[in-house]
Amino acid sequence: MLNFKFTAIARLLVSAGAACLVLPACDREKNNSTFNIQNSKLVIPARGIYTGAYIDWGDKEDAVTLEAIENFEKLVGKHQAIVASSSYWGEQTFPEANMRLISNHGSLPLVFWSPWDKPYVEENHPPDKFSLTSIIAGEHDAYIDMWGKKAREFGRPMVVSFANEMNGSWFPWSGVHYGGGTPIPDSNPTRYEGPEIFKQAYRHVVDRVRAQGADNVQWVLHLMNYSLPQEPWNLAAQYYPGPKYCDWLGFSLYGVQTAEDEWAPFLPLVDWPYEELRRIDATKPVMICEWGVAELPQLGSKPDWIRDGFRAMKDPKYPNIKACVFWHERWQNDDGRYSNLRVNSTPESLEAYRKGVADPIYLDKPIYHAK
Repeated sequence: MLNFKFTAIARLLVSAGAACLVLPACDREKNNSTFNIQNSKLVIPARGIYTGAYIDWGDKEDAVTLEAIENFEKLVGKHQAIVASSSYWGEQTFPEANMRLISNHGSLPLVFWSPWDKPYVEENHPPDKFSLTSIIAGEHDAYIDMWGKKAREFGRPMVVSFANEMNGSWFPWSGVHYGGGTPIPDSNPTRYEGPEIFKQAYRHVVDRVRAQGADNVQWVLHLMNYSLPQEPWNLAAQYYPGPKYCDWLGFSLYGVQTAEDEWAPFLPLVDWPYEELRRIDATKPVMICEWGVAELPQLGSKPDWIRDGFRAMKDPKYPNIKACVFWHERWQNDDGRYSNLRVNSTPESLEAYRKGVADPIYLDKPIYHAK
């Protein structure tokens, strides 16, 4: 999200084996070119991975246009099954126009719903008016209820990532801001204040949206692939709100983004996080909610990193990976230099992406069935 993906975690190269269950698909699968998706349900494909992108929608990540989507699809040579954008609580709106545009285009909307007040681009500032504790206290129930009602009225399938990357340290909803690793007295097994407060807020939001009848919303628990700080209290399992509150488990996966970073190959960045999620719940599909790497040839080859990514995500050892969303953005850093994560940062990187995504295992349309 935004232009400050935290890449210190990319230096933690951990590997682990993984084995998961293949998820069944409905025998009434249909893509949205032949099926009325109103009041339908997204299908997790038995074989295949939904491909998608976030396409540099501006500072608020919500300036979605059909032209930009079509230009990106022409660039990469493939329709996008998923198109991602954001909805910030500071706007106090439901992004109906964006959701409808994306859905009408034949893509599944993925929305990063962030409890964040203006100014959004300030990293590492403490909780603001939309703190997790204020959410739990019910101070924002009117907004949550409105959002849930509007989602129900929209009616079409959508996926929501609420308060993403909470196991990092850069967002105001991160566990570090709410007691972090302070143990809760007499908890057995040991539970910690930061993750427990996050889970309470997450459940509160999901419960209220569902109470508005928005059963067209699927929820993804969206972590960072490596926790920061990398301590037992801050690992993914501590933030898991329970199986009924998540339809997907997901994480962000980034390689280097600035010249000061250390090059990290793709495989270790996916292998351990995938295993970590599998241990939480091996029945849930896994979404790589964001993935990307900057064009920094002095550090390593972006084309090779992209090729490795497409090969790894379809590897049979990761059968629960069912969606991957590329972060197609370029931004200027404080030192004047640029971080270019766009697929077309060079002709070679673009060619690597086009060839990788052309594999038919990367699905270009969401699949639905009637409820």
